[in-house]
Amino acid sequence: MIRLFNVYYPTRTIVLLICEAVLVSSSFLVATALMLGPDTFLVLNYEYGAWKIVGLTLITLLLSYYFDLYAPQRISARWESYFRLLLVLGFLSFLLSAIIYFFPDLDIGRYVLLVGLCLLTVALVLWRGLYGWMLGRKMFRERVYVVGAGERAQTVVDLLRSRKDAGMEVIGWDGVSEDKAESKERFAAALESFRGKAPLVDRVIIALEDRRGGLPLRELLNLRFDGVVIEEAGALLERLTGKLYLDGLRPSNFIYSEGFRVKPSQQIARRLVSTLTAAVGLLLFAPLLPFVILMVRLSSPGPIFFRQTRVGLGGRNFTVVKFRTMRTDAEATGAKWASKNDPRVTKVGMFMRKTRLDEVPQLWNVLRGDMGFVGPRPERPEFVPWLVEQIPYFELRHMIRPGLTGWAQVRYGYGATLAETREKLEFDLYYIKHMSLGLDLLIMFETVKTIIRRQGAQ
Repeated sequence: MIRLFNVYYPTRTIVLLICEAVLVSSSFLVATALMLGPDTFLVLNYEYGAWKIVGLTLITLLLSYYFDLYAPQRISARWESYFRLLLVLGFLSFLLSAIIYFFPDLDIGRYVLLVGLCLLTVALVLWRGLYGWMLGRKMFRERVYVVGAGERAQTVVDLLRSRKDAGMEVIGWDGVSEDKAESKERFAAALESFRGKAPLVDRVIIALEDRRGGLPLRELLNLRFDGVVIEEAGALLERLTGKLYLDGLRPSNFIYSEGFRVKPSQQIARRLVSTLTAAVGLLLFAPLLPFVILMVRLSSPGPIFFRQTRVGLGGRNFTVVKFRTMRTDAEATGAKWASKNDPRVTKVGMFMRKTRLDEVPQLWNVLRGDMGFVGPRPERPEFVPWLVEQIPYFELRHMIRPGLTGWAQVRYGYGATLAETREKLEFDLYYIKHMSLGLDLLIMFETVKTIIRRQGAQ
């Protein structure tokens, strides 16, 4: 896997993106040569044709990203991939038509874009078919053996079987837990059988619930010296899912980890970026403020803004400000989490939640320093003691400032139950471990996609 901005991406996904960038640019280059002939060199070099093709390539890749074409785990069937591809090409056609209509000078040449889109459609459909065929070939997959027989091993196996983009094929594991000594002998025999001039396995995943006295060390060392990769299950799960699984997480994972370091210089840089982004956001939103105030006022009687106490850095309370989206008697019976299709939310409030308009006043909290632009979402003090008691390491969220958006928001969504909050914490712990300015910028970028597609809000 390839690490970018402290996030791991399957090598296949990066190759897919690079190949499609080449296909897009090549399609429009060929179209330019076909339609302009001897004038091609002049248009590309002196009329900014090359830069226009670069822009077309970036727009196409961005549309593909927003339609999840580089996240195959979110696509359930092959036909859905082709359907989304055609949607991308359709949106691209309408977008280019609008751009050329209003800005004719951005056109490369007569019929160049039309021919380029036709070539691109054929090229991408054929390429996606070839890519799908290659994913199914054994020669392009790593052979993986899982050492383990419990729930953790089952999680690893299920994940690898569902994530075809990971490029790993499980060739063996034991699905039933037995006596530790018998399990060790069985694992040792299986590992020894993989040895040879050309090992029959490429990677071994250690997914034992309890390693004490159950790890076949000699056989693992022999395979390691034969060139086989030996990896702990937690590291693999972290890379593939972007979260730290609480099951199996021990204090040693924090003590010896490279992450979980809050550096002053890093925090200053993140604070500057958060302040600048919040200031720009408030300035851009200012023209819309009267219309939003009117919407809230007409939706139901009550105040425009809603103030609520949240827990921030170091466990200290602060007051968060939002546009009101619920009726004024929403919590007459006490504090509780929002739920899907919550009846307390007004119709206008539901729209504002889906579009995140209700969160805009929190930019003021970012300017004040109560929050950062990126970080774990702040929880209410009514729930924190209970969550700390029920979920291990929950208090680690208070190591840094809470955020307007976060890794859990772009990768998971809203948590309205204890189980969902637990899973959200797993994403938050990943963010705290790998926190960096680059990761913050990536989260900001993905937040735009979340807002446009109206995901994760309740």
